[in-house]
Formats: sequence, C-alpha cells, structure tokens
Amino acid sequence: MTKAIKKQALGRGLSALLKDPENDIKSVEDKNADKVVGNIIELEIDAIEINPFQPRTNFNEESLQELATSIKELGVIQPITVRKLDFNKFQLISGERRLRASKLAGLTSVPAYIRIANDNESLVMALVENIQRHDLDPIEIALSYQRLIDEIQLTQEQMSDRVGKKRSTIANYLRLLKLDPIIQTGIRDGFISMGHGRAIINIEDQDIQADIYQKIVSQNLSVRETETLVKNYQESLKPAAPKPAKGTAFTIDESEKKVIGNYFGTKVDVKVAGNGKGKITIPFHSEEDFNRIIKLIKG
Repeated sequence: MTKAIKKQALGRGLSALLKDPENDIKSVEDKNADKVVGNIIELEIDAIEINPFQPRTNFNEESLQELATSIKELGVIQPITVRKLDFNKFQLISGERRLRASKLAGLTSVPAYIRIANDNESLVMALVENIQRHDLDPIEIALSYQRLIDEIQLTQEQMSDRVGKKRSTIANYLRLLKLDPIIQTGIRDGFISMGHGRAIINIEDQDIQADIYQKIVSQNLSVRETETLVKNYQESLKPAAPKPAKGTAFTIDESEKKVIGNYFGTKVDVKVAGNGKGKITIPFHSEEDFNRIIKLIKG
C-alpha cells in the first residue's frame, strides 16, 4: 500500500471519528483531539461553511474552472484549512478557491486540516494566510490589514510581526483605502496598478483624484507619467512667487553722506534697500540739538 493510499485511508477513518457523537471534539484537551487537530481529514463539503472573515471577494470564474478541471484529474493536492464549530460542522479558514473549484468539479468531500480556534484566531489565520498569497489584489490586502486593526486591535508594528511585512509596506497598502472608491475599484479590476494609486493618493481632493484616474486610463499613462502629472498639479497650487518691487537699487558714497551731515551739523546714517527705497537717520544729542535740526528742516 502506498503512502498516498495510507494517508487517504487515514483521513477517511478520522472523518468517521468526527461523525461519532460520542467522540465530539470541542477542545484540544478532549479525547482523541490529538488524532484530529492538525491532521488531514476528508470532510464532506456540505459540512463546511464559508469563512465570514475571508478577505478575498473576487474570484475569477475562468481560473476557477481551470482549477476544477485540474482537481477532476489530480484531486485536491493542497488541503484546505478549517476550524471545528460544532458536531460535524466546520468553518473554512483558508482555501476558499480550492473549495469552490472542488464543488465545480462535482466532489462531495475534500481533504482538510482541522484546527480549533476562536473567532479572533480564525480571523488572524485567514487574513495572514491570504495576505501572503500573490493573487490577492492590493485593495483586498489593504482591507485585510484594516480588519486586523479594527477587529483585533493590532497596531501596525504588531501586524508587521504577525505577517512578516515591513511597517512601511503595511502603511502603503492602508493608504490606498483613502482613494476615491472608483479608483479603488480600478485597482481591483486591474485598470491601474498599486503604483498609480500610491501616486494619486498624494492628492487630497477626491474629485481631482478621479480626473487624474480618467487621464491614466484614457491615455494609458505609466506610473512615472502619473507621478509627474500629480507633481505638476501640486506645483500649480503653490502661491506665485512675489513680483520684485519696482525701483532700482543704487548706492550712496561717503561724500554724499558727508554733504547731508554737514548740512545738519551731525553725522547722518543713510541706508538704501534693494528696491531703491531707503531712510536717513539724523541723530541728536539734546532737546536743544533737536530743535536746531527742526529749524534747519523748516528752512
């Protein structure tokens, strides 16, 4: 008997164990729990409910059909993961695409890893596993991160440790959720990339975001071209540089200062600004001196 056949037989044997009401396993401390938890067991598809925590909402029908064809020929190569809810009742943690394709292939049962987890653990496991996948779109990943923050109260630093991603990477995904919903849909549908989205997010006005999005799609702009477009828009918002004041700067030599000083009988200070304007400072040393200068000015 080959290992594959032994493994399959074992899975079916454990499946029968799960259907025995006297062996209903609800925790890791229960009898026979070590035979079930963490093992691969053949489960009836009808006993598995979809995970409400599943971050993926888009499933390509053509891709599902291709997987279903493969499953018909080779079977389910990678088991799904479920958590036990109740007697002969399970909830999917990860592997919804495989489960859907198995249904399309006409299977009545699938191999599954059994876990016993609470809602928070189930959510974390589902989200973390799906975040690691390469076929989730950026918005789905961003929503997964946001759910970990909202429902599990994880900080970005804690999330970085849990999912093995840099905090900056997580922050970049989360920022996408600030985009206009139309643009988020465009990213999910593949009309623009995450790079385009990261460029657009630097604009706060969502109406302007939408205008730029339309230009990207209609003109097939690259990420670099989009960044330039955004930069030009931001530059246009900056206040215009003040025009130089009219007038031309000039200089006053010491002989001219001396002429003014001689007239007032004291050493004056003359300053000229770059626009040609300036001031003359006439010092005085007493009230009598002040009155003398006033008389000179009055003539």
